[in-house]
Amino acid sequence: MNEFADRVLAWFDQYGRKDLPWQQDITPYRVWVSEIMLQQTQVTTVIPYYERFMQRFPSVAALAQAPLDDVLHHWSGLGYYARARNLHKAAIQVQEQYAGQFPDQVDKLQQLPGVGRSTAGAIVSLSMQQWAPILDGNVKRVLARHHAIAGWPGQAAVLKRLWQLAETTTPRDRVNHYNQAMMDLGATVCTRSRPRCGDCPLSQSCIAKAQGEWQRYPGKKPKKKLPERQVQMLLLRNVDGEVLLQQRPPQGVWGGLWGFPELPVAEDALRWCGEQSLGEALLQRELPPRRHTFSHFHLDIHPREILLTEPGCRVLEGGQSVWYNPRQPDARGLAAPVARLLNELEQGDISWVKSSTA
Repeated sequence: MNEFADRVLAWFDQYGRKDLPWQQDITPYRVWVSEIMLQQTQVTTVIPYYERFMQRFPSVAALAQAPLDDVLHHWSGLGYYARARNLHKAAIQVQEQYAGQFPDQVDKLQQLPGVGRSTAGAIVSLSMQQWAPILDGNVKRVLARHHAIAGWPGQAAVLKRLWQLAETTTPRDRVNHYNQAMMDLGATVCTRSRPRCGDCPLSQSCIAKAQGEWQRYPGKKPKKKLPERQVQMLLLRNVDGEVLLQQRPPQGVWGGLWGFPELPVAEDALRWCGEQSLGEALLQRELPPRRHTFSHFHLDIHPREILLTEPGCRVLEGGQSVWYNPRQPDARGLAAPVARLLNELEQGDISWVKSSTA
């Protein structure tokens, strides 16, 4: 065992996390779900989602057999919904191609939707104790600082070098404990800001610490100004207080989730309602605008609440529209801004402003 791994494992035995939900009753399925949830999401945020998800989908078979809408519902609030869609696709693939058993080879696991090399390595090492390096964000940070690897890990040359280091430092023995230790070390000690170098088992050989420049590593992603988009969301209500929701296309932003009809900000919402045969718009009001930021753009949302009298049946054609009762929510995948707006409708002041057509 190399000295690097020896020190990491000694630290793990004393300080590593061993009571996380996915560390109990370890299976490839449980590890896989946790790894997907932990992509771009912190442990403290993931834990309650993971526990609810496992209660509803205790096995890969249960997940594969579930409607996608139910899966998205249990993912609502975690963001990056492509992860949930890929999770569902991969579960079906495991059921159909591997009879419900996860393959024990990294290259085969990488053929599953949403599973990259690091996730595949985590599955086989943590749940099957097979040798495989991992390189999630925490491990990248530890290795980059220890070896003073300059540059943003998103660059091919930098990523290649980090994978080489991951391969040479990952031990053959106790690989499951080592990989967990490296993730723990990055998450709890070698943190993005204010790392606790005095508590790090690698501090004596860490080049970044010796240089006094831990903040240089790893290099940051080049900044670029995010574009801004504007959208008008129509909160169409009937006299029973139900709200019209439409299911979004399976691909793209909030793919497969349910949301409000959307229009360009400059378009006349009342005229649009009339053109769509949605019934007469009796009252309307504007809700405060709000911004939702994605990884690649800002979305400025302008909500407009409209009360419809006797809305037509056309809105329910095709099965992609429903009248949704916010007081009795069902298992339906909702994007976070949509869920917040629905909550505002029920909790807020219903002081209507008459429309110009009323």
